[in-house]
Amino acid sequence: MRVGELAEATGVAPRMLRYYEEQGLLTSHRQPNGYRSYEDAAVERVRTVKSLIASGLPTRLVRVVLDVEALADDERSPSCSREFAEMLAAERASLEDKIACLSKSRDTVTRYLERTRHGDLARDPHPA
Repeated sequence: MRVGELAEATGVAPRMLRYYEEQGLLTSHRQPNGYRSYEDAAVERVRTVKSLIASGLPTRLVRVVLDVEALADDERSPSCSREFAEMLAAERASLEDKIACLSKSRDTVTRYLERTRHGDLARDPHPA
């Protein structure tokens, strides 16, 4: 698939897809006419990259995460140094802090809504 098709399938701009490629997060093949061509599996990879970046993970750590994800369940990543593992652990701790903060904010907004005449809006918009 070409870059425009991948962009449409993932909601990621072509320019950003080229950036992902520059950062080693995505690979393409060049067609004889010079156009980039992507495998079908690139759609899921781009969605994963987009999600990791949206969660706040820097691209240098996204690359390590993707490398580890590609391993079989019983393999350990030789490319993930202790330093990168520590960065990932720090990033996870940061995400936990953000989740706690967001949860507190959500609870505050919910309590506020419950005390208004529009309390019905306080119900969970995403019931399990």
